[in-house]
Amino acid sequence: MIPSHAPEGYVCPFCGLVDGDVSDPDNRCELEDLVYQDEDVIVFIAVDGFGPYEGHAMISPARHYETLYELPDHVLQRIALMARHVALAMKRAWGPEGISTRQHNEPAGNQHVWHYHLHVFPRWSDDMLYRQMRHAVEPEVRALKARELAITLEDVLAQASRRTT
Repeated sequence: MIPSHAPEGYVCPFCGLVDGDVSDPDNRCELEDLVYQDEDVIVFIAVDGFGPYEGHAMISPARHYETLYELPDHVLQRIALMARHVALAMKRAWGPEGISTRQHNEPAGNQHVWHYHLHVFPRWSDDMLYRQMRHAVEPEVRALKARELAITLEDVLAQASRRTT
């Protein structure tokens, strides 16, 4: 078993988002960041942007799992499928030239929120994503991005449901 890296008394910001309570003073998430939620996963707009482009999404399990190592298979499958849906929704909502995903585990792996999350980035040829320092994204910008993505994600999920029935 991998030990937790969360500090003593850690209040998980993503669990707060799942529960609809972001009142903890250390939680930078806003309820308006939420794009999608069901019993297994949540999709939300990240509080930090990279470079000149803001509005990447994150997918997390609705239950608290700290790292990839402990995710149940069915939750990992839901996250992977949701990543494809979110990528398609981003393409429709914002017209990026590509999509990248990344995920971090443990401090040496660059994890800094102790709840599993997969980043989904809209990409442009000039974005230099992996050379940028992250910066805070204003709540109003995140709320707008969440609404834009939620509209197109709803359509993507409906189309996916029709293909599987």
